[in-house]
Amino acid sequence: MPIQTIAPRRLYRQIADQLRALIACGEFAVGTRLPPERDLATQLGVSRPSVREALIALEVEGLVEVRMGSGIYVRHADARAARRVTAEGPLETLRARALIESELAAQAARQMKKAQIAGLREAIALMEQEAAAGREPSRGDRLFHTRIAEAADNSVLLRMVTELFDERHNPLYEQLGSHFETAQTWASAIEEHRAVVEAIAAHSPQAARAAMARHLANSHGRFTAHWPAQSAPERRALSRKSA
Repeated sequence: MPIQTIAPRRLYRQIADQLRALIACGEFAVGTRLPPERDLATQLGVSRPSVREALIALEVEGLVEVRMGSGIYVRHADARAARRVTAEGPLETLRARALIESELAAQAARQMKKAQIAGLREAIALMEQEAAAGREPSRGDRLFHTRIAEAADNSVLLRMVTELFDERHNPLYEQLGSHFETAQTWASAIEEHRAVVEAIAAHSPQAARAAMARHLANSHGRFTAHWPAQSAPERRALSRKSA
């Protein structure tokens, strides 16, 4: 057999592979509850966010079921036939965005003109309109972040920001969002966007950098909070369908 290239695997996929193997061999039987997230993290020697991404991947594959307020249970499924999830981890993506977009916000504060700042306010207004209509305000959100990137006048940075933002549409990100994104969390996010604009409008690079870093750190925090006690239908107040 020829030598094959060794490809590095993301941590969440390594965790998911191990849990998948334990399910397949019967260590975690169908219908039983998996150990709590914090216990799995301790036993595996990894962070809770990495465990969460792995559990969401297994949920997308149909191997486990998240029951809000109860725990995560093994489902009756053929582990050998399960579709493997290879998407970027949403939490990893948010950390990358924080590094890049915080500095872009600082750059925008140095050089954005009044018309460009007005464009950011328009993007927030669109977010508010989408939320008021009961939809996920993703169009306005995307417009906001890409307009800040455009201010750097660098096509490579704009492409990076756009591609990272569009990771929201991968199955892991969407499944995680289905558990943790609500009308309330989006209202908080809109306020955080407004703080970024005010810092840019004040032409304060330091304040703009901090406001963007705070927003993306809060986004990460919302996805790593305790599992909500309510069921998804009770929590969800925003549709992911666009107009």
